[in-house]
Amino acid sequence: MDIVDDGMCFICSQRNPIGLKVKFEIDKENLRLTGTFTPRREHEGYRGVMHGGLQSALLDEAMVKLLWEVGISAVSAALQIRLLRPAKIGEKIAIKGWVESRKGRLIFTAARLEDGEGNVLSEATGKCVKVKFKEGGSVE
Repeated sequence: MDIVDDGMCFICSQRNPIGLKVKFEIDKENLRLTGTFTPRREHEGYRGVMHGGLQSALLDEAMVKLLWEVGISAVSAALQIRLLRPAKIGEKIAIKGWVESRKGRLIFTAARLEDGEGNVLSEATGKCVKVKFKEGGSVE
């Protein structure tokens, strides 16, 4: 399998014309990531509510992007998502991700989305697996 970053990530690329264009800040020392996103009407699942699949994508991105930004080549192996409260259209969402632990090639991660008052909207735990790159961008 080839994994190549072509700069078109749906969540964080600034040049993807239909992407979310989320900008993140990385705390390399504490293995934490933060960002914000304000959903628009085109992100709805139900009237006035952000689609749960997009919430899941933001949570996944928070966990995996953090690893890549701190120099750990890894991909998602498992995700568990809990949608707790509606993420309202037009209201800024805080995105937070962190590393919980490591065991061999597995890295256990977590993330959450919060509203402006700090209420948790959704949360996730993930298992990410380290990958080794071969010549030409292939991974083992």
